[in-house]
Amino acid sequence: MLKGFFNVPAPQNEPVLNYGPHSLERAALKQALEEARAYKIDIPMYIGDKQVFAGKRLEIRPPHDHKHLLANFFEGDKSTVEEAIDAALAAKAEWENTPWEQRAAIFLKAADLFAGPYRAKINAATMLGQSKNAYQAEIDAACELIDFLRFNVHYMTEIYAQQPPVPTPKGVWNRVEQRPLEGFVFALTPFNFTAIAGNLPASAAMMGNVVVWKPAYPQIYAANVLMQVFLEAGLPPGVINLIYVDGPVAGDVIFNHPDFAGIHFTGSTPVFQTIWQTIGTNIHKYKTYPRIVGETGGKDFVLAHSSANADVVSTALVRGAFEYQGQKCSAASRAYIPASLWPKVKENVIRDLGTIKIGPTEDFENFVNAVITEASFDKLAKYIDEAKANSEVELVAGGNYDKSKGWFIEPTVIKVNDPYYVTMCTELFGPVLTIYVYEDDQFDEILKIVDNTSIYALTGSIIAQDRYIIAKATKELRNAAGNFYINDKPTGAVVGQQPFGGARGSGTNDKAGSMINLLRWVSPRTIKETFDPPKDYRYSFLQKEL
Repeated sequence: MLKGFFNVPAPQNEPVLNYGPHSLERAALKQALEEARAYKIDIPMYIGDKQVFAGKRLEIRPPHDHKHLLANFFEGDKSTVEEAIDAALAAKAEWENTPWEQRAAIFLKAADLFAGPYRAKINAATMLGQSKNAYQAEIDAACELIDFLRFNVHYMTEIYAQQPPVPTPKGVWNRVEQRPLEGFVFALTPFNFTAIAGNLPASAAMMGNVVVWKPAYPQIYAANVLMQVFLEAGLPPGVINLIYVDGPVAGDVIFNHPDFAGIHFTGSTPVFQTIWQTIGTNIHKYKTYPRIVGETGGKDFVLAHSSANADVVSTALVRGAFEYQGQKCSAASRAYIPASLWPKVKENVIRDLGTIKIGPTEDFENFVNAVITEASFDKLAKYIDEAKANSEVELVAGGNYDKSKGWFIEPTVIKVNDPYYVTMCTELFGPVLTIYVYEDDQFDEILKIVDNTSIYALTGSIIAQDRYIIAKATKELRNAAGNFYINDKPTGAVVGQQPFGGARGSGTNDKAGSMINLLRWVSPRTIKETFDPPKDYRYSFLQKEL
């Protein structure tokens, strides 16, 4: 370990501000919201050293107020993707040869900018563009994003410090060089987390790679702020190129390009599987085998045991299922409750949902806001209507929806008699929780059902007081969740504490916010230097005995 040379500050998790009444952060955020709503902006693409205001003009409207025009952006085409790739490759040589500490300084500065002067702006952009309440925006767009940047710098230095053990053989010096990938990285980011949208391109760039970044359209409003801060922090032009193009258009260019070196992806499982298949088909076209890193869907569970505390269970359900309208890939969307506990849990859930307010993010009393798009609204409404019409399904709470002003879906809880009912198996990505009530003595059978119900394996939790039960569930469900929680909701992973990612249909489990992820964006080269090399091919054993 090269101590002293790698002495970047030890990271600490960014404190979460509470935005209570009359607090300074609340006042600053309200002002940022007012300013953002007051001025309609045109959002450019960032290609090389240019801001591009060209292409098809599209609108951005808050999901909770779709009559208000917030901004316009410009959708590019095939030539846009080609220009972004060319700009990335043109920047590659100088960027990858930039000393690691200079690259680190850029992202540490960006973290401080997000923590300070841009905190209200990035939170407001997330609240308006993605319909997150103040707290959800704070833990995402501010705290998790800042943590990604600071902790990744720390992990980067640890990677570079890893060298072959000493002492080495006499006259030999062994060392390891962590090279950036040969080519460019494609970052494809989702709508639901501003932190993920910032981390996917930044983590690859931090390791010396150049990036073409395509965010989901509903996240573009906040992505623009991310890019502004990266540039203000000193990111050279062309290192990260931010473009807005239709997914298949981008894929057609990128996945046929010989310099495609890897994809950093968060999104749906079907899209990721299609991407993987396309890369496999085109594998002969690439200079190297591309790195494929993806975090995809989830059908995340809460499993309660009869020894559990009913208040703990109901709180985990309400928070886990309905924070950010259930639009977290980790959101609780299926739950298994023992019959002895169900009456109290049901009472608690109905009571708590009765106090939840629904509405726009600008009103800080609203716990639930709008779902992201009309397409999402219509899909969720369809599943709710089908559940209402099914005599085998009980509507426990909610079930209402309204799109007149925004895409509002009431938090909905349904109880099913079939543990394989469609909403127990299908990822809905919205505020719909499906509950199956099992007989207390069927816990072992339920463990098998939980493990086999879904193709996904992202998050899950066991809630129990019986330590033998906790141990059993932890073992039996070891492959059912990449992030497993005991006596807690299955959401809220913190960078540096619970690196996030799942397996099975939920992705490659490369754990964003850890050294594991950063290692995917480098290609190691081992170097052996011999100071006094041999000058005769003959080994000693070849000599004759006298």
